[in-house]
Amino acid sequence: MTDEQIVAGCVKGDPIAQRALYEQYARKMMSVCMRYASGRDQAQDMLQDGFVKVFQKIGDFRGDGPLGGWVSRTMVNTALDHLRRNKPYAHSVDLTEAEHLHAGSSSALSGMTTDELMALIQQLPDGYRTVFNLFAIEGYPHKEIAEMLGVSENTSKSQFMKARAYLRKLLPQEVVEHYPNGREG
Repeated sequence: MTDEQIVAGCVKGDPIAQRALYEQYARKMMSVCMRYASGRDQAQDMLQDGFVKVFQKIGDFRGDGPLGGWVSRTMVNTALDHLRRNKPYAHSVDLTEAEHLHAGSSSALSGMTTDELMALIQQLPDGYRTVFNLFAIEGYPHKEIAEMLGVSENTSKSQFMKARAYLRKLLPQEVVEHYPNGREG
């Protein structure tokens, strides 16, 4: 089925089209949810809620971008909704209090496999992990992240810098030794 056929079928409530959409995107969307969740069970809850939203709002899909991008955005928003309910930003500090955490490039992570990097990201506290994913992986600017999460732009920047510092502490020693300043060479 093409994306157009899947969307048309889902709008009509066709279970075959819904299954096709789910099978086409479930694995990738589980990866998206795992980036935001603190564990597999939470990610599965996010995934389930996300697909419920996808099926409820599929009529809103205008086709001006890829269907996968729209589904992914829905999953990210669902993950953020889950995290907002748990208020992971309660212990945030202002950017000026976290300036010392800023360091050079994070290219030390580039030598790691995706699974190794995902395992490290999973160890981040919720607030750090959320901002890290939105900024470093999804590519949102801090101003938009702040609006999405209902925090200040400085809090978003602070959380990102703390996430980077936290990840550096979690890096395997051989990576730290190979990239002592977080830079290649």
